[in-house]
Amino acid sequence: MTQTGQAGQPDEHLLDRALIEEAAKKSGLLWVRGTEGTLALWHLWHDGAVCVVGGGPDEQPLPGLVDGGRATVTVRSKDKGGRLVAFEARVSELAPHSEPWESAVEELKGKRLNAPDADTMAERWARECRVLRLEPYGSPSERPGTMPDDSGAAAPVPTPATTRRPVPAALPRLLFGRRGAKRAVSNR
Repeated sequence: MTQTGQAGQPDEHLLDRALIEEAAKKSGLLWVRGTEGTLALWHLWHDGAVCVVGGGPDEQPLPGLVDGGRATVTVRSKDKGGRLVAFEARVSELAPHSEPWESAVEELKGKRLNAPDADTMAERWARECRVLRLEPYGSPSERPGTMPDDSGAAAPVPTPATTRRPVPAALPRLLFGRRGAKRAVSNR
């Protein structure tokens, strides 16, 4: 049964929360903007919030995400890959081995791909990493129907690196010459 607001319309807050939850559950990656820039993070939706683990060796970095701080979370659409919803979140760090930490870590372990130490991962996380909860608050700043016109892409960092230089003149002859030689041998 859906709660309704004025004139029998569904409560906007409940619809926003449902959008955030479903988007976060279905997307394996989200963008989090903290005090030190924007990070792409793997995550898990657990107990009404986004949970992330990182900050230690062999795990994703979490700079700018501090206990008691705030962050902006942007979730992409699993179908199209574009922004679906963006919301403000309160950041809280879960104390290692507390009940909320144990509950979140049990779920996060199943989402962690290619862990070098799958059997002892939780102990390593307790020693070396941080488990953060990003709990949504307020209305989403972006959602279908209220998306900004700009792409949201960050400008590339200036660098002296180049993309590609012209192919050396002899390279195609060397590459195709070998293939031609192999074809000649196989046709005999």
